[in-house]
Amino acid sequence: MKYRKHIAVALLAVCSLLLVTGCRDSRKIPMADGRPQITIMVGGLEKVIYLPAMLTERLGNFARNDIDVKLMGEQSGASAETALLTGDVQAVVGFYDHTVDLQAKDQCLKTVVQFADVPGEAELVSKAQAANIKSPSDFRGKKLGVTSLGSSTDFLTQALAGQAGMTTSDYDRVKVGAGQTFIAGMNHGGIDAGMTTDPTVAQMVKSGDAEVLVDMRTEAGTRAALGGLYPASSLYMKCDTVQSHPEIVQKLATAFVQTLQWIKAHSPEEIAAQMPPQYAAAGKDLYVQSIRDSIGMFNGDGLMKPEGAQNVLNILGKYSRNVSPKRDSIELEDTYTNEFVQKALEGRQ
Repeated sequence: MKYRKHIAVALLAVCSLLLVTGCRDSRKIPMADGRPQITIMVGGLEKVIYLPAMLTERLGNFARNDIDVKLMGEQSGASAETALLTGDVQAVVGFYDHTVDLQAKDQCLKTVVQFADVPGEAELVSKAQAANIKSPSDFRGKKLGVTSLGSSTDFLTQALAGQAGMTTSDYDRVKVGAGQTFIAGMNHGGIDAGMTTDPTVAQMVKSGDAEVLVDMRTEAGTRAALGGLYPASSLYMKCDTVQSHPEIVQKLATAFVQTLQWIKAHSPEEIAAQMPPQYAAAGKDLYVQSIRDSIGMFNGDGLMKPEGAQNVLNILGKYSRNVSPKRDSIELEDTYTNEFVQKALEGRQ
């Protein structure tokens, strides 16, 4: 009996250790019939800021580059990065700032294609609070919606409030997700203001339920709000995956660069026509408008601008509890690479 008890204790210890350290080996990529099998988690498949992910699939660019890709949706960027770190997925389409935040936790993620130089986010204020909240300086005592704590919307919300002289003790950050849960939170008093993206922005503005308070869907709006560029939606992977499988990373990078170039050459109507019909559930015209309002965020080439990466570090260094104490030791060159995008642009693979 005592022997069995010892065995049970030993097994429990092993299982606990595996839970902590037993992540899948990211250096191994599944193959089928000689083609890489890649799973990419996207921080909201229906969000316009991450439109290049589904559009790449719909245009056939993954297949054209001899790679099989499965796209999975996850509304929280923080949850997506966890799936990447545990090896459940091989890549994430999410905000670049996660690579900086994770380096502060001694984890190495690297952006290999930068879709946008700006967040593509807007801070909305509810109809009920529009008279009371005219700028971030009015955030004190208010309930501010973010996708989740530790998400990019959380970082950006802290930055907007911080530049108005406030800390997180001066307002409440409320997890409301995105899409319908965000809308419900705002329409039923769960939040006074909140950060979200198109098509939710277009839907709430058209209905009159909210107004745009801060618009970071354009370069001008982003520079005004954050003091510079803030590269956001991107394709990032674990550093050891990038190092071990450069040929597979190149296939992915080339596919996404082809899509970014296609976006620049086509109208919002043509882009909307390529997307799944259910993405226009609130109406085709509204969906086209949401693309028109946000499509300028995409850079067309997939390159990271060093100026933008530095501004991300500047902001996280002030407002991220993880990055702030390690700001001076962060190596930005380890958080992104333009190598694969440059080869794609040059037509070399």
